[in-house]
Amino acid sequence: MSFWNLNTLKLGEFRPGIWSKIESGKNLTMAVMEITPGKEGMAHEHPFDQCGIVVEGEIEMSVGEEKKLLKAMETYFIPAGTNHNWKTFTSSAKILDVVAKQG
Repeated sequence: MSFWNLNTLKLGEFRPGIWSKIESGKNLTMAVMEITPGKEGMAHEHPFDQCGIVVEGEIEMSVGEEKKLLKAMETYFIPAGTNHNWKTFTSSAKILDVVAKQG
């Protein structure tokens, strides 16, 4: 699918409390995720760059030694090989996430 409307896009359950829709091409993956309150990812790193924008709600992003509570229309960039994590608190978050694939 070449076009998404984030207001009407149907998401499927990815994990308990996380719904997503993913589109992958040869060099790029784009994902929309809705994450319920009180969820936390596992700290990890990978050999590709990643970036995204908070569409709705708020989410705390940790990138290396930096940590910030992001709200709607704020972005993040995670360089390849950098340890990172995320966490939601009392509100949910909807994010648009993009990763570059290894060539």
